[in-house]
Amino acid sequence: MLLTAIPGKSQAQGVFDNKLLKSGKYTLACYSVNGGNELAIGTFTIGINTTNDKLALTTVMALSGLEEWKDTAISDLSTFKPIYRASHNTMKEMVLYFGNDVTGYYLDKKTGKKNQIKEAGNQYFIDSYTYPFLLSLLPLTSGYSTDLSVYEYKPTNNGNVKKAIVEEVKNNIYISKFTGKHDVWEVTVVEPSTNEKSVSYIDKKTRRLWQVDMFSNGQQIKMVDTETDFNSIKAPFDKEATMKMVKGGNAIISGQVFARDFNESNKMQVMNIQAKQVAPRGTQVILIPYNDYFKEWIQVNEAQRKKGREGIAISEEAAQCIKSTRIYDDAGHFEFVNLMPGEYLLYTEFNFAHSYTQSEVVGYTDHYINGMFQNTTANTVSRNYSVGTGATVKKVVTVSKPGEKVEVKLKKTHA
Repeated sequence: MLLTAIPGKSQAQGVFDNKLLKSGKYTLACYSVNGGNELAIGTFTIGINTTNDKLALTTVMALSGLEEWKDTAISDLSTFKPIYRASHNTMKEMVLYFGNDVTGYYLDKKTGKKNQIKEAGNQYFIDSYTYPFLLSLLPLTSGYSTDLSVYEYKPTNNGNVKKAIVEEVKNNIYISKFTGKHDVWEVTVVEPSTNEKSVSYIDKKTRRLWQVDMFSNGQQIKMVDTETDFNSIKAPFDKEATMKMVKGGNAIISGQVFARDFNESNKMQVMNIQAKQVAPRGTQVILIPYNDYFKEWIQVNEAQRKKGREGIAISEEAAQCIKSTRIYDDAGHFEFVNLMPGEYLLYTEFNFAHSYTQSEVVGYTDHYINGMFQNTTANTVSRNYSVGTGATVKKVVTVSKPGEKVEVKLKKTHA
């Protein structure tokens, strides 16, 4: 039996739909959750391969303060019965082969003790490492439930086949930082023998595993898809040509960064005290080679922010082609050298004191001649104010020819 049915629960034999599987690589960020506070503890990068009638899962676990952990699990793609399982980390080394018998070894690296494994394997079960990913292949619907027989070897186990109960399936919504709302199945699984529980959020359309919350011995671990495969930028990126733009020429872009003090309300009479506020020494200025790739990247991120979503990170190769410098004096000056002809986006941000004098009406005086009302004049006083504010400045600059020296002013003139 693929799955052991309980009276009143779904008959689940053969219900895994392998057509829902997609090969690819995904990274889950891992957090320890305590009292609502989340502490990042590492990442899990998972590779899924469905070639040669087999399902191969490979995982590299990068946990804080530890060497990388590597795990591999191979199952038959039609039955999902395990074929091979290996785990290599700082605490253990395990290799298992599945057939009529389960054979292999388990090495405890702390004690040096090595257990040879041989036990009956002709009953039907799925691998403990694989089954969280197989949940998305079930015929999920509200109220669905079933049991899974799961094999997990531990030297301390009395038996290595345990039961995992799909206890509850219901509707929910997962909100991605990048792609917004997704309708999901919230799938709760309990393991009576270990008293462990997991809650998985599985996309209804794509069956993507967005998030898993695991509860064991009073501890909670949260794993969230980082969506490293999400990239809506279609323009190609040529690292060699882009790097040449910022390092292979003899043109110069230099200039000054400052802000013009401004009137935040047309209802107030304001006189600027310090009309020109230069960026302080040490302020960073960024230069981005403004080619098709970076233009699209900026456009996509502006659209993301308007939707209240996080921006999309650029590739490591693209990031290496961005130059930065700093304001080198007290007059807000900066300089970029060794540039080729082309378009460049300059960007900077800094804080300054917004100082102004505001005239305020404190009363009125009525004027009379021979007892007849003539007019009213306002009584005003002037007060000086100074508030901290910030300026963000960006400007596209063109270098037209080799060796050109382009002078620019990066100024903020409004709130």
